[in-house]
Amino acid sequence: MNTFHPQIIALAGNPNSGKTTLFNALTGMRQKVGNYPGVTVEKKEGKFFLENNEITLLDLPGTYSLTPRSPDEKITADILLGKSEFVDTPQAIVCVVDANNLERNLFLASQIIDLQIPVVVALTMLDNAENSGVEIDAHRLSALLGVPVVEVNALQKFGLEKLKKALLHLHQQKNILRLWKMPEPVEKSCEEIQKVLEQEYRYSSPVAFFESLRLLSSDTFQSNGNETSNGTVKKIVESNYQKLELFEIDRHAVAIESRYAWIQSLCIHVLKVQKTAETISDKLDRIFTHKIFGFVVFFLLMGIMFQSIFAWSNYPMELIDNGVQFLASNIRQSVPSGDFQDLLVNGVLSGVGAVIMFLPQILFLFFFLGILEDSGYMSRAAFIMDKLMSRFGLHGKSFIPLLSSFACAIPGIMSTRTIENTQDRLATILVAPLMSCSARLPVYTLMVAAFVPSVMLFGIISLPAIVIISLYLVGVFFALTLAAVFKKTILKSAASFFIMELPPYRIPSWKTVGMYMWERAMHFLQRAGTIILGVSIILWFLATYPKLEHATPSERLEHSFVGKAGHLIEPIIQPLGFDWKIGIGMMGSLLQREVFVSTMGTIYNIQTSDNNSSLLQKMQNDIDTRTGEKIFTPLVAICLMVYYVLAMQCMSTIAVTRRETNGWKWPLVQFGYMTVLAYSVTFAVHFVGTFFDF
Repeated sequence: MNTFHPQIIALAGNPNSGKTTLFNALTGMRQKVGNYPGVTVEKKEGKFFLENNEITLLDLPGTYSLTPRSPDEKITADILLGKSEFVDTPQAIVCVVDANNLERNLFLASQIIDLQIPVVVALTMLDNAENSGVEIDAHRLSALLGVPVVEVNALQKFGLEKLKKALLHLHQQKNILRLWKMPEPVEKSCEEIQKVLEQEYRYSSPVAFFESLRLLSSDTFQSNGNETSNGTVKKIVESNYQKLELFEIDRHAVAIESRYAWIQSLCIHVLKVQKTAETISDKLDRIFTHKIFGFVVFFLLMGIMFQSIFAWSNYPMELIDNGVQFLASNIRQSVPSGDFQDLLVNGVLSGVGAVIMFLPQILFLFFFLGILEDSGYMSRAAFIMDKLMSRFGLHGKSFIPLLSSFACAIPGIMSTRTIENTQDRLATILVAPLMSCSARLPVYTLMVAAFVPSVMLFGIISLPAIVIISLYLVGVFFALTLAAVFKKTILKSAASFFIMELPPYRIPSWKTVGMYMWERAMHFLQRAGTIILGVSIILWFLATYPKLEHATPSERLEHSFVGKAGHLIEPIIQPLGFDWKIGIGMMGSLLQREVFVSTMGTIYNIQTSDNNSSLLQKMQNDIDTRTGEKIFTPLVAICLMVYYVLAMQCMSTIAVTRRETNGWKWPLVQFGYMTVLAYSVTFAVHFVGTFFDF
């Protein structure tokens, strides 16, 4: 038998069907993550080998059908239907089917089979199905579908070689009779429209059939896309609307009902369901989705996460800091004194090193988030939060984007594309940056480490961890409050319903979690090696020139370009308790929040010749020569953290908001209200703290 050698294979399937786990198992570390051209939908592709041929594997966004309701689903539909301008149509498809939800997953699988692209069905979640008393006859399912069906368990590497073998022996599935049928009048209507589409648009027969179904089932012809511009197509479609009305056929639902009727008849032959005792998932859900205990578990998990981040990251952070100091010492010994040495030590190393030191905390944060996501808990968290979110006017689907924003607001804003209501989506986009992202963590940690004593409360949680959790809760409080304000004023809309699938609980894949951490670490280091490095070099130049001879380092810093700029804005930020040096850090961090830390590292290394003190010690001991008082106090640290919780200090987020909202109106609203909010609340905190002599 001749082998089949596709160059591009697509991986398609329902959300939570095990698609990503299979993708990771096949490609390993040979992956590339980016965005599809023109849209901010994540694009994942990887490489794997079939015999000696390197194959590109596309991990398409999860979808329930090829009739898209959101932009990410449209990406999948366009690629499989050959409509994408940027991605070639795959020569083969691996359709991932969740064995525990066979009937629903076969809807998409049958649509893909109708396209007559060579396809292999990968049957996943077999262990969950078995625990639920579900048995599937894979051989008979293969015979009835007319395509190979392979049982796989990606975590245990079961079935992967069999899947590759099935791909090697695929043949072009042309002119295969469609396995399901609709009522005769609908079949004839589809044939008429199909012929016109083939003639007018040169569609292949399978794609023309799919488009004919879409046109027939649409509410209004005007919403159907490019075909509406063709008068011939429009005339035929409207004529068939009238024909089906005469037969009293519901053209909106007839294709879906017919397909499901066939799927149900198929499942009778291949599916056996036995009643089983209550599963572990059911027992866990009684706790995790409980209206009271669910919240207790959620906040307990958050407490454990932040406590562990601090407890586990101290030692590796010290190692990185010692490594930076060791490298700086070697540079001082090997590079002659002068501007070049000063640039390397006080510019590059002080700036970049001050940020890289927090890499362990970033890794631990994504370690916990990866486990919560891969275990299936995230959907439970969204479920219990739905009622709370609805009280503030937000859709239940807003929870996942907001939770994602704890890692980074950019993917959080991108993931709002799953929210169908435009007003709900805009409200979520506007408040997503208020969730404390990982870029804020270095700022929080720097302030907490310097001014919050490391004491244990109740013997289970440290005061620094409580402070950090409080900052996250402040962001959540203002996000929900402002969402309610937006939904009652500029973004009014009717209430919408929330439906979310609860995937089965799974033991997290350490490989998947590890790759998740690796991707985020590389992203963090890439920023440190590009934006933060560039800002550190520019800042060093501005903090060094023009040079003032026969002056102390502190006097030289005040006389420099950046010193003069800091003094210029000092009157604006002085009511918040900030001096001109903090103002420099705030200006620099408009690009990215963590730049504040690198800016402080550069400024304090230039200001003092003390090479033995850490950045924390230099900040703690810094005295304002004008007043004789310390620059940084616990109150100033609190004000800084509050400001960074609420301020929009990220140009990348503004750029993504502009891209997602197709204009500058909402990014400007977002930047404006967050700046005013941050200034007002910080001013109030400083005023109250000063009044009570904190």
